[in-house]
Amino acid sequence: MPSDDTGAEARVPAEVARIVSLVPSLTESVAATGKLVGATDWCTHPAGLDVVRVRGTKNPDLDRIRELRPDVVLANEEENREPDLLALRESGIAVWVTRIRTVEEAFTSLARMFELACRTPSPAWLDRARAAWDLPEPEARRTVVVPIWRRPWMVVGRDTFTGDVLRRLGFDNLYAGHAERYPKIPLAEIVAKDPDLVVLPDEPYAFHAQDGPECFARSALVSGRALTWYGPSMVEAPSLLKGWLGV
Repeated sequence: MPSDDTGAEARVPAEVARIVSLVPSLTESVAATGKLVGATDWCTHPAGLDVVRVRGTKNPDLDRIRELRPDVVLANEEENREPDLLALRESGIAVWVTRIRTVEEAFTSLARMFELACRTPSPAWLDRARAAWDLPEPEARRTVVVPIWRRPWMVVGRDTFTGDVLRRLGFDNLYAGHAERYPKIPLAEIVAKDPDLVVLPDEPYAFHAQDGPECFARSALVSGRALTWYGPSMVEAPSLLKGWLGV
C-alpha cells in the first residue's frame, strides 16, 4: 500500500476514476486528467472548471465530499486541517497528503501523486517545469522579505516553497531562520530590516498598488500563483517572477 508524503498509508484503489482536490494548485494539476469531480471554492484554475464545489480548504463540506464518492481526496499538510482529513479517512475515503517545501520536493511529490494517488502518467508539463527551473546560480544575491498578510503583518519564514523559489532566483529571505514558518512581525521591524526588496503577492492577502507598496521603500507586486503554487504554473513562473523582481 502506498504512503503519501507524510508517511501515512493511503488506501488508493488500483483504478482511480473520481478525484476531489482540496488544494488549488493540485486542482489545476489534475484537472486535465478528466477524473476531477470536486474542488474547493478557492480553486480558480483552470478557468471555467466545471466540478462540484466543496467550500474552502480550511472548512470543506465533508458530507458533500462523501456524496461525491471519490476514489481519493488530494490534500496538503499546510493548507488542510488534520481533523477534516481524519474524518474522511474514517469514512473509508483514501486521502493523499502532499508535503512540499522546496521546488525539488514539488517535482518529486507531484510525480508520486500522479502515479500512486491518481493512477495516471505524469503530464508533459511536469517535465517542462523541471526544465524551466534548471537555472544557473545567480550572479548576485539580494535580501528579501515576503509579507503574506497585514493587520497583523505576517511574513514567509522558514522551510517554505516560496522561500526556495526566491532563493533559486537570487533572493535570501531575511526571516528564513525564524522559528515559525509564517510569523507575525510588526511593520516597524520589517522596515528596520531594510531588505533589498519586499515582495508582495496577491494571495493569500490581495496586496495591490494602493495597499502595501506605500509601506516600503522598495517593493514588487507579484502573482501569488507564480510564487506559491506548485503545478502547471511552475512552467512560466521563473520568467514571470524574473520580470516582476527585476532579475
